Amino acid sequence: MKKEILIDRNSMNIENHRVIQIKNVVCQRCKRSVREILTTLKIPFKRVSLGEAELERSLSDFEFTLFQEELRKVGFELIFEKNERLVNQIKSIIIARVYKEEDFGKQKISDLLTSRLHYDYSHLTHIFTKLEGKNIQKFYSEIKIERIKELLEYNELTVLEIAHEMGYSSATYLSTHFKKATGVTPSDYKNKEEKRKTDLNRF
Repeated sequence: MKKEILIDRNSMNIENHRVIQIKNVVCQRCKRSVREILTTLKIPFKRVSLGEAELERSLSDFEFTLFQEELRKVGFELIFEKNERLVNQIKSIIIARVYKEEDFGKQKISDLLTSRLHYDYSHLTHIFTKLEGKNIQKFYSEIKIERIKELLEYNELTVLEIAHEMGYSSATYLSTHFKKATGVTPSDYKNKEEKRKTDLNRF
């Protein structure tokens, strides 16, 4: 018997339910999957970005349920609760910053989040830490390390070039940060035989 999925649309607290937060949409492939689902369901949309989809119109309850079911099939999840939505937005902005999905300039991450989300940074980090068990800076650092691993595995840039790409003042500073986080130097990691697949969903 198919389990009915109950939806509290009012709890989403979004204007006309057109901007929808989606958990685990953390990469280009993820965004492509969401776009394909929307297209298949014939739901018109303006954009799909990291952690979010902006629709052209509100959905009927039937469309909303179908959309939610299709998302769950591929590991995504709609986010309803206010603080969870805020945490999802924080993560999406940080990932977009690290992976250069958008040009954020040279703003500090605290200033960037404050300007984008219109909350004091102290409030943002309190909510994030409460829900995630780690603070925003820790999450930011983890995502940077994952990106550095990818760039090392691509083997297209030197450690110095990666340091500049990732905003470190020197290759030495990057190496120190990387070894503290992983236990190995960038050079050792770059030369290892075993490759691994990045999974940002685990953060």
